[in-house]
Amino acid sequence: MNKASKTVMRLALLQLKGSKDKTANVSNALSKIEEAVKEHEPRLITLPECFNCPYGTKYFREYAECIPGGYTSQQLSKAALDHQVYIVGGTIPELGENESIYNTCTVWGPNGDLIAKHRKMHLFDIDVKGGIRFKESETLSAGNDFTTINVDGHKIGIGICYDIRFEEMARLYRNDGCEMIIYPAAFNMTTGPLHWELLQRARANDNQLFVVTTSPARDTTAEYVAYGHSMVVDPWAKVLKAADESEQIVAADIDFSLVEQVRQQIPVFSQRRLDLYSTEKK
Repeated sequence: MNKASKTVMRLALLQLKGSKDKTANVSNALSKIEEAVKEHEPRLITLPECFNCPYGTKYFREYAECIPGGYTSQQLSKAALDHQVYIVGGTIPELGENESIYNTCTVWGPNGDLIAKHRKMHLFDIDVKGGIRFKESETLSAGNDFTTINVDGHKIGIGICYDIRFEEMARLYRNDGCEMIIYPAAFNMTTGPLHWELLQRARANDNQLFVVTTSPARDTTAEYVAYGHSMVVDPWAKVLKAADESEQIVAADIDFSLVEQVRQQIPVFSQRRLDLYSTEKK
């Protein structure tokens, strides 16, 4: 990678295998962050959804922490500072106002500061006959805010898992100038094979930007079995890099100049019939 280039940024996606031991989960994440830094020298590192706890409504309150004062936040802050990198810290259960619990993504800057947090906006309440039933709303509250970060002049939107199914959210990030959307996510063995890659390529194609997802590794002994296959999709909707289902680190060089190239060559943004329809933030 040309370190002098402002248009190219190296990402490292950490697809992590979790357990019911929070301390061990965080320790594993820290170890993999260090490994990624040594092997790939990334500018930005992303972690999976619910990387410090099992994914399940009965676990969220038990594992919930305050942000930024909790154990997991403090460890991610130190890691970002020690390694001088940006960390999109997957998600953890957050203990919020009035004992509310949120599924929250924290983002840490190279100075160790919390630069953003995104509370999952769309709660995963589904019931697929013969497949899976899950109701996040049994435990979690929904976030109400869009979240963008700026890394070296590049605007990046943050979503969490089920958020990726809502194209309006991605469109509003595009309207706001985002060149990438990062979704920590944990699709399952019902929705993963059907929609995981499809949704990422759809959001990338619709909005002509990079889409990045980071999943937990697959653990077939877990109560909720994650699909894996963490992925980077480019603005042409091509899969740039992808993991399999195992625990691994995926590194990718992101050339942000591709965003503008695609948008100029297929100028759908300026061709929209805004006299007939629009997607607006309220």
